Amino acid sequence: MAHVTLPREILPADGRFGCGPSKIRPEQLAALSGPGAVLMGTSHRQAPIKNLVGQVRMGLSDLLRLPDGYEIILGNGGSTAFWDAAAFGLIEHRAQNLVFGEFGGKFAAAAAAPWLEAPDVRKAEAGTRTVAEAVEGVDVYAWPHNETSTGVAAPIQRVVGDDGALTVIDATSAAGGINFAVSQADVYYFAPQKNLGSDGGLWFAAVSPAAVERIERVAASDRYIPESLSLKNALDNSRLNQTLNTPAVATLFLLDKQLEWINAHGGLGWAAARTAESSSALYEWAEASAVATPFVANPADRSPVVVTIDFDETVDAAAVAASLRSNGIVDTEPYRKLGRNQLRIATFVSIEPADVRQLIKAIDYTIEGMRG
Repeated sequence: MAHVTLPREILPADGRFGCGPSKIRPEQLAALSGPGAVLMGTSHRQAPIKNLVGQVRMGLSDLLRLPDGYEIILGNGGSTAFWDAAAFGLIEHRAQNLVFGEFGGKFAAAAAAPWLEAPDVRKAEAGTRTVAEAVEGVDVYAWPHNETSTGVAAPIQRVVGDDGALTVIDATSAAGGINFAVSQADVYYFAPQKNLGSDGGLWFAAVSPAAVERIERVAASDRYIPESLSLKNALDNSRLNQTLNTPAVATLFLLDKQLEWINAHGGLGWAAARTAESSSALYEWAEASAVATPFVANPADRSPVVVTIDFDETVDAAAVAASLRSNGIVDTEPYRKLGRNQLRIATFVSIEPADVRQLIKAIDYTIEGMRG
């Protein structure tokens, strides 16, 4: 199908709307190629990089409004590495995993490690969510704050009736874009390549005193834990403002600049209001459209940072995404394993709400142009 050429006046200033690696602000990149350049290729055991790690930990502490006793730890690898690390060093006996999309399912698979009891996996249909319930013998309750594959967001609240268990939250696409109280979680972990405007290669986690005690107790047991997946190693190294192995320095620098930007504008409350403005514009448009509808039916479950929009049979969403891409509007395709006739649009904090409004015009224009 032929692509539709969009008029210049309806093009977004920046056409990056991807939910994987996300938009990085030009100011961050300019800083990386300027003052950040002297850090590249230098030792992570020396003061300049250790100071950078310390700044990032402080910036995240401020952003997440950490209560007394909580701390920021980090390690090599992304969220995938953290799932395995949690199976080795955080789950003591059994986890309860809420699965309402691809990434909750990945943690559930890691929690099925042979040295653990089979996890209590609670699945929901894509576009909906399930809730955690206290179960005897479960010592970790885990779910995504935001399911990147479907655009479902879930509240963060401790499980009533199980005070001894840990609440462990996957926040990769939520951190820095959705407001919440971190005191309701014991581990809030994420990679920084979405709202936090950085790149891959590292994971970060805000951990409570109870989580620290669990990490240290499991590490002191006779359980085999690979050194590269040891949360105790990550904890000890983080307190020295370093990682076990060489970290992704560019990732750290870009993250530091994003944290400076968000915190200077008002922190998590400001960021959440910005993502809500962008996502609300898309949901309101879809609800008013004759051909589109929000994929997540319950408004209370709709993500403010990942918007999934279904189209009826008169619209070929893949063709719309391809046409948008030919005009420089990229990464609006749906999650590859969901298999729906839809667009998936990031409304992360770096994305200008004005650009989201331009995107809506571009989608409408493309659909009309394809109809001829």
